[in-house]
Amino acid sequence: MKLVQRLPHAIGSLALVGGVVLGGAGTGAAATHTVGHGAAGHSASAAKAEIPAALQVPEGNKRVAELSAKGVQVYTCANGGWTLLEPAATLWRKGDLKQKTIALHSRGPVWVSTVDGSAVNAAAVANSPRTGTIPELLLKATANRGDGVFGKVSYIQRLETGGGVAPAGTCTDADQVSVPYTATYAFYAPTTAG
Repeated sequence: MKLVQRLPHAIGSLALVGGVVLGGAGTGAAATHTVGHGAAGHSASAAKAEIPAALQVPEGNKRVAELSAKGVQVYTCANGGWTLLEPAATLWRKGDLKQKTIALHSRGPVWVSTVDGSAVNAAAVANSPRTGTIPELLLKATANRGDGVFGKVSYIQRLETGGGVAPAGTCTDADQVSVPYTATYAFYAPTTAG
């Protein structure tokens, strides 16, 4: 699915963060649910946890942005079990008390700047499990678009995760559930062009 087609779907999923339930229970459509009303968050005043060795960015890259995120991990039921369908989140500059959205995160996974239109797709290359929440990740860029903040991103770290874990137990095929989560995303670019 093209990025332009995915963004409205991802934005629709973000409405679930506020507790709005979409879908067709009783209408013949697959049911969509929201689990919980908030994820275990992180605070700007909290001490930074040490980044696990597996998530360290290779030498030759520098941090170019650190953004806080709030959204949902959307799971779909297949063969009686929950599997990740997509993330849907809004991102803002870490420490911005007004949480002004400057980027969107959705299936791909992809991050798109709402300020300059640049984008980065990435794939996970390492993870660090955390109890009671989705794992922290190191992702490597697979594609970049535009000249803005994400145009030259080479690596992304998903850190300080809260919530987002798929429900336990079985489910009915085609059901979907959106689980609120929070995270900090650190974006890195090469220190030299090339």
